[in-house]
Amino acid sequence: MNDNFEILFNYVRLLVDIPKIDQDLCRKYFKPFSATKGEIIESSGKVPQYHNFIVSGFMRNFYSNELGQEIITDINDGPRFFTSYNHFMHRTPSNENLQCITDCELLRIKRDDVDITAKLGITQMEYTVQILQQQLEKNKQRIIDHATLSAEQRYVKLQKEYPSIIQNIPLKYIASYLGINPGSLSRIRNELVK
Repeated sequence: MNDNFEILFNYVRLLVDIPKIDQDLCRKYFKPFSATKGEIIESSGKVPQYHNFIVSGFMRNFYSNELGQEIITDINDGPRFFTSYNHFMHRTPSNENLQCITDCELLRIKRDDVDITAKLGITQMEYTVQILQQQLEKNKQRIIDHATLSAEQRYVKLQKEYPSIIQNIPLKYIASYLGINPGSLSRIRNELVK
């Protein structure tokens, strides 16, 4: 478990130095949580309760459209923070489910405890703002990519930036995340192998 907190602290250090007082707050308020493959840890229609830090494993955010098709809005592995950000921050019901694609080891903090640690900690507010800015930039870039890149270019970009996702995530999830028909993605993959 202590190793999990070191993984968290090393991830935070990529953006800000984390003083001992903030490390102690993390150890107090973040709770270890193990989730199994396929488990939905936050359901659509409810206010997200936790900010999850993925220590290991793969997760996805998805919603079901009017045709009942699952549309994946975010997909990732650890180490990384993961939630339905807009709904978590504003305490509004989310239209997304957070699901473990594989078994996952998480550290998670309740929404009220985020506010407590923001008041008590030295760097948490600065760090939270940077995390949210990163997420907004990622979402903005994804929209631009969908508008300007071909299906093959989007796949190649994902393959280059997140090879572990390509290697560990089912093809149908990758296709949904990239906005590509699974059959088309199979053809793209086959052509790239040739």
